[in-house]
Amino acid sequence: MENFQLPDSALKGPSAWLGEEMARHPERWLTHLAKAEIIELENAASKFIKSGKNIGELNRQNFNLATLGPRFAELRESLINGIGFEVIRGLPIKGYDQKMAATIFCGIGAHLGKARSQNAQGDVLGHVRNIGADAEDTHTRIYQTAARQTFHTDSADCVGLLCLKKAKLGGKSLLVSVTSIYNKMRASRPDLLALLCEPIATDRRGEIPEGAKEYFEIPVFNWYQGKLTGMYQRQYIDSAQRFPDAKRLTAAHIEALDYFDQLANDPKLNFGMQLQEGDMQFVYNHALLHDREGFTDWPDAKNRRHLFRLWLSLEGDRALPECFKQRYGSIKIGDRGGIITKDTPLSFTVNG
Repeated sequence: MENFQLPDSALKGPSAWLGEEMARHPERWLTHLAKAEIIELENAASKFIKSGKNIGELNRQNFNLATLGPRFAELRESLINGIGFEVIRGLPIKGYDQKMAATIFCGIGAHLGKARSQNAQGDVLGHVRNIGADAEDTHTRIYQTAARQTFHTDSADCVGLLCLKKAKLGGKSLLVSVTSIYNKMRASRPDLLALLCEPIATDRRGEIPEGAKEYFEIPVFNWYQGKLTGMYQRQYIDSAQRFPDAKRLTAAHIEALDYFDQLANDPKLNFGMQLQEGDMQFVYNHALLHDREGFTDWPDAKNRRHLFRLWLSLEGDRALPECFKQRYGSIKIGDRGGIITKDTPLSFTVNG
């Protein structure tokens, strides 16, 4: 087991924030693009599109940002060692077609890290939208429904969202600190905390790398080289119990998971934000959990809620324990995470 001895005291640092605090101080996480910065992004995207290259070939060199480049380097540092998230507002998304929007978003992503595939087809951008899928189906990805998600982590160092269209009602984005949940559990129920530091089976929901099991076994809390890293998706933990060889959840494990969920959903710990059209949200996956409220969509399909999702592997990031290879494929810093594909070039599918 790679979970080394946990610290003797509560964990501190910028990522150990409380939701009440963040809700009161949006200036800590909400930034705005200036007109000149928008023009720089548009010019870089237009130049890349004219080159005829596939979006999977996009990098810092062919998406040059003389002004914004240093700003995004600071953002990467804030994601890894700061509060762990930021929202960038002001992109005039209604004036772009999907290709322009995708190129700008991926161009910013290239200044933060390396894009990772989100499916077996090698798509670097996921389409987060309600396609009417059954949330109870064990092969359904929850983001393809209008149902409330649960607090969870994704298969990458960082997850980015670009809001193209809002829902008619609801769909608020929720965030909570893994460190704050840990500190609360440590103070009140250390017995349950210990159980979540043991490997727990999590369903892959049909996205199975070659030669791997239909589930992976990684602790919820991972203490490694002085860093606490979270790994959590309750719905997929529950559905992994359908596999006979998966480690069984005892009554005590279920109590621990229920308490974890209770803390994650505590309004003192988490907070929500309503992403506006054109907003870009970047979340550090190792320090935070994210969630989305249920929503009511527009009747007209072309107006329905739609976000681009970007998974990134960050350079200069923390080390991860060996067990993360089960989900990330590799734990090499700057080149890990995503859905493992074999000989599939990275690409982008319009109207996915």
